[in-house]
Amino acid sequence: MRGVTINKGEPVDRALKRLKSLLDNEGILEEMRRRRAFETPVLRAKRKCRTASKRNRQRFRYTSPTQDAAAAAAKAARIAAEA
Repeated sequence: MRGVTINKGEPVDRALKRLKSLLDNEGILEEMRRRRAFETPVLRAKRKCRTASKRNRQRFRYTSPTQDAAAAAAKAARIAAEA
């Protein structure tokens, strides 16, 4: 079970907000909402497709310098092979 510790002098509202953001980041709230009702196989496939596209968009958003160098080298090799 997840939880947050309330610091001395911290308002309960702020601790509650931290808890909600923690649960949201871990996907616990979304999973809880999803498990409330039966999900048909068609809806499940649609949801998985949506989350996969989000995940891929997030993954390709940030690239490291080594990934950039590898992509540039692959592009150069592809151009050289075509010529």
